Amino acid sequence: MNSTTVETNKMHTENGIFYPSNVMLDLKDLKKVYPTPKGDYVVLEDLNLQIMKEEFVTIIGHSGCGKTTMLSMIAGLNPISGGNIAVMGNPVKGPGPDRGVIFQSPSLMPWMSALENVLLGVNQVFPHATKAQRKDIAMYYLHKVGLDGSFNKKATELSQGMQQRVGIARAFAIKPKVLLLDEPFGMLDSLTRGELQDILIEIWNKEKITAVMITHDVDEAIFLADRVVMMTSGPKAKIGDVLNIDFERPRTRKSVLQHQDYYKYRKHLIDFLEH
Repeated sequence: MNSTTVETNKMHTENGIFYPSNVMLDLKDLKKVYPTPKGDYVVLEDLNLQIMKEEFVTIIGHSGCGKTTMLSMIAGLNPISGGNIAVMGNPVKGPGPDRGVIFQSPSLMPWMSALENVLLGVNQVFPHATKAQRKDIAMYYLHKVGLDGSFNKKATELSQGMQQRVGIARAFAIKPKVLLLDEPFGMLDSLTRGELQDILIEIWNKEKITAVMITHDVDEAIFLADRVVMMTSGPKAKIGDVLNIDFERPRTRKSVLQHQDYYKYRKHLIDFLEH
């Protein structure tokens, strides 16, 4: 069988391997090992996870269980020790525009404006677009995150919450296949955190980009996700449990809190974390 992608109703093939056509992200037998003076430290082992197209998955687990390590491997920022990661059947070899990342710290260029920071990625991903088209893309996503009056403000002039809004706009603006979020609201106060959760899910409802988000917040995990993936404690962490969240979309915070299954889901996650 040749390496040409063959689309069918249910499967496509890449390099002779069949993949269900609705699987966006596939982690198989994933392993991460760090050498230490006392021998190898195995952070992740036998980790298997499939994430579907247009799915929003949140990942929870105790500190040190390898959540961020896994996300950085998906992003191509951390080498894989064993197993493989594929995006639509294509093995991850390093960073790429098919994966957008929103970090806990926005990591903006401090001397650049909000608009210039978003344009950094847009210019690289859409080199054949006109300058005006690229600017329109950047301005559109800055508008979506509520920064209409701050296009030309330097990153250093923006509050932490506003900087994270720029980070969200930057990630969506490059139109990735997969959006990776590493506790993006973890350093924010609860009010700002709630506002940005609402902004994130509003844009996601429109764009429907496959999303994988790490969080320590059980309520955030339930509110945003189609599935919550629970990781076992390290070393040799793997997937311990998966909880399907059967709330209709689009959803509001009020409807989630009032849903008869909300506290059942919450108890399930807390019980897992406490054992």
